[in-house]
Amino acid sequence: MKVLFISSDPSLFDTASPAYNRMKEYAAAIGTLHILMRAPGRAAVLHTEGGLTVHGIPSGKLAVVRKLGDRGHELVLSEGIEVVSAQDPFEHGWAALKAVTGTSAKLHIQIHTDFLSPWFVRSGIMRSPKVGVPFKNRIRQALADKVLPHADGIRVVSERIKQSLMKRYANRIPEPTVIPIAVGTILPDAVALPPHSFPFVLMTVGRLEPEKRIEDILDALARVRAKFPAVGLMIVGKGSEEGRLRAMTAKLKLTDRVVFAGAPASAWSLMRSAQAYIQASAYEGYGRTLIEAALARIPIITTDVGIVGEVFKGYDDVLSAPPGDPAQLAVNIISLLEDAPAREVMVRSAEAKARAHTELFSNLPELIARDLSRLTSGSI
Repeated sequence: MKVLFISSDPSLFDTASPAYNRMKEYAAAIGTLHILMRAPGRAAVLHTEGGLTVHGIPSGKLAVVRKLGDRGHELVLSEGIEVVSAQDPFEHGWAALKAVTGTSAKLHIQIHTDFLSPWFVRSGIMRSPKVGVPFKNRIRQALADKVLPHADGIRVVSERIKQSLMKRYANRIPEPTVIPIAVGTILPDAVALPPHSFPFVLMTVGRLEPEKRIEDILDALARVRAKFPAVGLMIVGKGSEEGRLRAMTAKLKLTDRVVFAGAPASAWSLMRSAQAYIQASAYEGYGRTLIEAALARIPIITTDVGIVGEVFKGYDDVLSAPPGDPAQLAVNIISLLEDAPAREVMVRSAEAKARAHTELFSNLPELIARDLSRLTSGSI
């Protein structure tokens, strides 16, 4: 089978990166895999290794969708591409649709985020801090409405996304296949945390962007600081919200309780040295860090997003809260701190659920190849 992925992951230009090695595994399972992306510089990039070929086209951001679509169409015709798969139903989905138009190639769309969550376009509610949600999210929802009805196949990373798609589009789209993202199961060695002055470390990991709603964690921490002076927050990640989060930390007088740890090579290694994991995302497609926290054997506080409810059950495996509810996050922090036996039960249960889930999807390249092959075999 000959497949073209339209992607935006710049690490695929690095032949030593985990993403590149994962694509080599996909190519071995698929047969022939071409990957088309915007090149990081002004020159075109072409790299071939076995059944994998990475194409990078020079383009400005404004023209990239048109150029990806045009070049993708050329590759479909010149390379005999049978399936074009886009990494999202938005800009890349539009480019993939253009690439297959007028050809016999099938259109496959990957969906890694819960773009139909109301929080995809919501900045906050009355009881939570407001964050700046990008206006382009509304445009992306409109693009998805145009692209998805043309799809021959759809892969989603969680049952939550599948159900939201079926509710919105019903029989206008093929039934999505649930195949999660790759998560390793071999734990890295623990790494000591950066210097801090609090013995109980809540850690959050992720890009410091509006949808992660780290503001809600800071709000929750401020609510519990008087009763629990030993608890603090380790923020692992970088992003556009860092300046605003630092200012909020100072305003809430939490400077001695919050450490911005940057973006280390292995956040998972740091996680193993924390006392608990916390996330307050407005929405998630999957939630890889929840799996990592469970495998690292630390208790989890999370919003009800991604694989919560599918892999982890609230109040059995994790302590969950609605998005945008720092008051409930604070209640969950208190519950975790006050009930050590419950923490141990949750840790054991969450680890078992995470291992069972990763075992079920242990051979992702084969599952993805099988999902793509259905489009050409007529067994959709």
